Amino acid sequence: MSERLPARITRRNATFQQWQALLGSRTKRHRRGEMIVQGVRPITRALASGIDVRAVLVEDRPRRSDWAREILAAPPGPVVELSAELMAELGEREEGSPELLLVAALPGDDLARLDTVPADGLVLVFDRPSTPGNIGSLARTADALGADALVLTGHSADAWDPASIRASTGSMFALPVLRLPSHRELLDWVEARRAAGRPWQVIGLDEARGRTLADTDLTGPRVLVIGTETSGLSAGWRESCDAFAEIPMGGTASSLNAAVAGSIALYERDRQRRV
Repeated sequence: MSERLPARITRRNATFQQWQALLGSRTKRHRRGEMIVQGVRPITRALASGIDVRAVLVEDRPRRSDWAREILAAPPGPVVELSAELMAELGEREEGSPELLLVAALPGDDLARLDTVPADGLVLVFDRPSTPGNIGSLARTADALGADALVLTGHSADAWDPASIRASTGSMFALPVLRLPSHRELLDWVEARRAAGRPWQVIGLDEARGRTLADTDLTGPRVLVIGTETSGLSAGWRESCDAFAEIPMGGTASSLNAAVAGSIALYERDRQRRV
């Protein structure tokens, strides 16, 4: 944020309204390149990741927790005190108000962020996710089960929607999460690594199209692609996958929630690598 920030805000002035717009408007978030981070664990993880903090928002209260005092002892950005009412609005709480919030820069979508992926790593792709909550849930599982990056392709919900960050419980900041316009950009990344002699494979999770997940080798360097619950993988990804894997299903359900299916696949990869 380039403008000079006030030390204290007690009414809904222009600065507060700009922050409030970051909560509900994807366009405003990406135009300003900023987001609101809510919650103790997401804030802690965001700070640990070295994120660019534009402002630290704190409630004007006489006593603070040890957690807040530690952050404010060496604040990562300008500190602005807000009234409890304004903090409750930005924290999207019906009862009570958060002690501390961050206004932070959005991480970039540059493929160079995948340079941290190891030679035998796993890049998880979520193709055209429709809800922020699913993105956050899958990011949480990706973090827990050892994926090295999460890439969203095609027209998708916003990874940096507050609902996504909350659902991830901070895991959005634990690994690279980026959005690409289509499958092509990531395939170029894969081809560059294949040219360097690394045996990367692209595996699509798709029902009734391949081997069962347990019979599919997930142990090497892999791009694992998860499609939508209604239409599965896009035509571009279907044409680009080296193999397909399916999760055997019983009962009457025609499909699994995409984040759940991705979580099962991540668990299976982790199981295979531990055998």
